[in-house]
Amino acid sequence: MSETQYFTKEGLEKLKKELLVLKTDGRKEIAEAISEAREKGDLRENAEYDAAKHAQGLHEAEIAKLEHIIATAKIIDESQLDVSKALIMATVKVRNLANKMEMRYKLVSASEANFKQGKISVESPVGKGLLGKSVGDVTEIKVPAGQIKLEVLEISYE
Repeated sequence: MSETQYFTKEGLEKLKKELLVLKTDGRKEIAEAISEAREKGDLRENAEYDAAKHAQGLHEAEIAKLEHIIATAKIIDESQLDVSKALIMATVKVRNLANKMEMRYKLVSASEANFKQGKISVESPVGKGLLGKSVGDVTEIKVPAGQIKLEVLEISYE
């Protein structure tokens, strides 16, 4: 898990804020839950206490994961990108050649991906298939549903 992940400045800031909330409010809530469960009697037979301690372990694992991601993160310098190609940070408009549907995707790191917002990971099959392509290129991508052919219509960097 030592792989570098690339982020926009905003994406990294969002991750740092999430980490801060986990370390402050999240830890406080878990400590309160453990304290309440502890007051209910014998800890050897207290399912509520066991559940609270388990939640604490999961919470600390999430904190460690975010700390690692932030420690190995690199911010992308958009001025250094080749804007003629689809790279991380690009918004790519494509046409599915089978059904003629047009879609627009923003290529982002795995932790910034959000399909509802049109942000797809460069590690996803479609993201990998679009990386390095230029306007007019056609790429064939293997997805869980089979093969799809996408034509790159536009590439922009916002």
